[in-house]
This record gives sequence, structure tokens and C-alpha cells, in this order.
Amino acid sequence: MSYDLVVIGTGPGGYVAAIRAAQLGLKTAVVEKRKTHGGTCLNVGCIPSKALLHASEMFEEANHTFPALGISVGKPKLDLKQMMVHKQETVDANVNGVAFLLKKNKIDAFHGTASIPAAGKVEVKAEDGSTQVLETKNIVIATGSESAPLPGVTIDEKIVVTSTGALELGSVPKELLVVGAGVIGLEIGSVWSRLGAKVTVVEFLDRILPGTDDEIAKQFQRILQKQGFEFHLGSKVTKVETGKKGTVVTVEPSAGGEAKTLSADIVLVAIGRRPNTDGLGLEGAGVATERGRVTIDDHFRTNVPGIYAIGDVVRGPMLAHKAEDEGVAVAEIIAGKAGHVNYDAIPGIIYTAPEVATIGKTEEELKAAGIAYKIGKFPFTANGRARAIRHTDGFVKVLADAATDRVLGCHIIGPHAGDLIAEVTVLMEFGGSSEDLARTCHAHPTLSEAVKEAAMAVEKRQIHM
Repeated sequence: MSYDLVVIGTGPGGYVAAIRAAQLGLKTAVVEKRKTHGGTCLNVGCIPSKALLHASEMFEEANHTFPALGISVGKPKLDLKQMMVHKQETVDANVNGVAFLLKKNKIDAFHGTASIPAAGKVEVKAEDGSTQVLETKNIVIATGSESAPLPGVTIDEKIVVTSTGALELGSVPKELLVVGAGVIGLEIGSVWSRLGAKVTVVEFLDRILPGTDDEIAKQFQRILQKQGFEFHLGSKVTKVETGKKGTVVTVEPSAGGEAKTLSADIVLVAIGRRPNTDGLGLEGAGVATERGRVTIDDHFRTNVPGIYAIGDVVRGPMLAHKAEDEGVAVAEIIAGKAGHVNYDAIPGIIYTAPEVATIGKTEEELKAAGIAYKIGKFPFTANGRARAIRHTDGFVKVLADAATDRVLGCHIIGPHAGDLIAEVTVLMEFGGSSEDLARTCHAHPTLSEAVKEAAMAVEKRQIHM
């Protein structure tokens, strides 16, 4: 078996790289350890979590919003089994779609565990123990990431779970304790909170959502607390003891101090993710790594000629769409074209209710870099469409260079923030200014008008506030 390119891993980065390479005329193969394609994202991460986030939000709407809209359906009854069916149908449709795309683009797919004995060779060990070696001119490592473990805590995916187990619970826990106030913990916590769980979050730092604009994070915490979340910030989990009646979690101040205990039916460990490189044989192949991540240059090349890496195994945010863009870029580079990713214009979304969306620099980053900037903000309470749909929490915040007016960042908390951030992403990709955005006609009444008004507010000329 001889190829121009073999991609290890068929998550968003891997399968996109393979498809783009095939489009460019490269003879391409992929190796996937799961029985289905799509990686963590499609199988046990992004896609199933969004299916449950949507379903639980509809349950919440039926419970609390429908009566105010003049819709009387009585108290909704949760059918968790059917909700899980919806989740699985969503997953199946997506992973089957990827399999179809690989076949359509004439990409050979091998299922098994991959390793790299040397440059130009990928060994595939199938589930039955048989092995075969694929000869290839180029290799792309796109093996993604896995949940980071909490030292001293054993994961059983039943009582003490990662995101994988938390999306498979057979009943709604009375009390869910989430370790980590990052994106994954808050999203999954939101699912079970809406369905009836009491959610407690323990975070090592003194704030939620590390790295997010501080004003956004503070507003978001207040909203989640109104929804019933309880936060223990500046705290660390030192012990989790499981018994027949659930778990007892020992929590101490991060800076040291007296310990206390919290009880829970389920404990979700969501303290981050780590690169998935075990078993690849990187050390034997001479591929350099740093703190678990594969070291690459600006063209995704490792130190070994012919071996590249993208996605969660390399530097940068662990986001599916970042991996996809890198997949396109690395395929184009291998094919002799000029692949490129603009890391200053990669949005990040938290799919809670309200959603949180960010792109570019935060205020804290601009201050640290000594960059003079202007701020434009606009609340959803002043947006007609937000009032009509009864979702007025949050605001849009635009940060622009004080001298050039170039937009350096945008941060949104509010309804459909994940969709609204897209126009700012395009604007930033083209180096646009707040005035460019402010002078662009936006349809009325739409939520996008809040983005326009925030851009107008940079020069203090918003109309509706």
C-alpha cells in the first residue's frame, strides 16, 4: 500500500485534511482507531453535547417560556430515553456523513491503531491483532485529545465521569458536582441543570472561563447563578470517595486552608484536555514534542521530514474548527500550494443559554500588550428581536484599535451569539474597522443589529441606547 498522504485520525482536522488532499489529486488514506469516523467531536463530544443542549433548552422553554407566549401545554414530562435517542440519531447521521464523504473522494479508510515506525511508514494494528504497513510520502498526525485526569481521582464513567460518561447518564442526577469551570463543564452542567439537577462547580482559579474576557465571564457567572448554579471558586478537589449513596468530595482553598466536603450523585471531571499521542511511537520515529504536544513550524511540519501534525495535538486552541482550517492548510501545503491559518480570527463558542462567543483579543490582553483601544457595547435589552423572543440577557462588546479603528476583538453573551460572531470573524479576516461594521446595513428586526450598534458605540454614536 503506497500513498501520497496518510492521515492518522478522522476527527474534524483529519477527515478535512484527507478530503482536501484528495481534491488536490493526492492518493490519500486515513487510519481511525474507532469503528466510526469523526473523532471525539462527532462521536462523544461536540455533536452529542449540542444535541442534548438543544433538547434540554427546549425542555426549559416549554417549562418556563411557553406560558408567557400564550402557549399552554401543561407541565412537560421528561423522556430522557427518547432524548438520548435524539442524541444518538444526530451522532449517527454525522459519522455516516463523514464515511460517505471519504468514500466519495476515493479515500482508503483503515480501522485500527496507528503507529509511526519511521518516516514514510504507518503501521496499522487491527482489532483482531493483525498488522499492515502503509507506505506514504507524507504523514499527518491528527489524533486529537482526551480528557485530562484529576490526580488521585479514579474515573469509572458511571459515578465519576468525564464528558463522555456525562453524556450517557441513564437518569438525571439529583446533585451534579463539576470539577472545572471551563467550557465543557459549564455546557454539560447546563444540560443536567435544565433537566432538574442541582449543579455545583468547583474551580481552581478565582474566576470561571479562564482566558475569556473578564467582563463577559463575570456577567455569565451571574446568569448561571440565577439559573441555579453554585460556584466554589479558588478551590481544588483533593479527594473523591464513592459509595452506595453517591460521592463525598473533599474541597480545599487553592491557596491552602481548611478543607470541607461536598456531596453529589455524579462527579464530572472537566479540568481540560490533553493531546492524544500515546502509542504513536513518536519518540522512536524521532518526532519532537513539548509538554505532550507535537512541535511544529509555521507550515505544520515536525522536525522529521514528511511528518506533519494539526489540531489538538499541536499548539493553539483545542477547537474543532481550528483543526479543520489546519487540515485544509496542511493538505494545500503538501500539494505545493500556500496553505495558511489566521490564528487571530478563530472564534470560540460556549453553547449554553445564553451563548457566549468570543474572537480576537480580550481587554486584559490588550492592556497587557500596551495597546490603546476603544470599546463599543450594546445590550440585548435594547434589541427589538431579543425582546420579541424573550431572551434579553447579555450584550455585544467590540474592541477596536484607538488609532486605526481596526477591530481587534469581539465578545458576545446573548441569544445566538455563536452565529452572530461570524460576521465579526469575516470583518477581522479582512482587517476591517468598527466603522466598516457600523456602516453596513443590517436587517431589522434581527439580533445582528446589536452587533452593528456595538460597533457604532465605539465612536459613541449608537442609536438605540
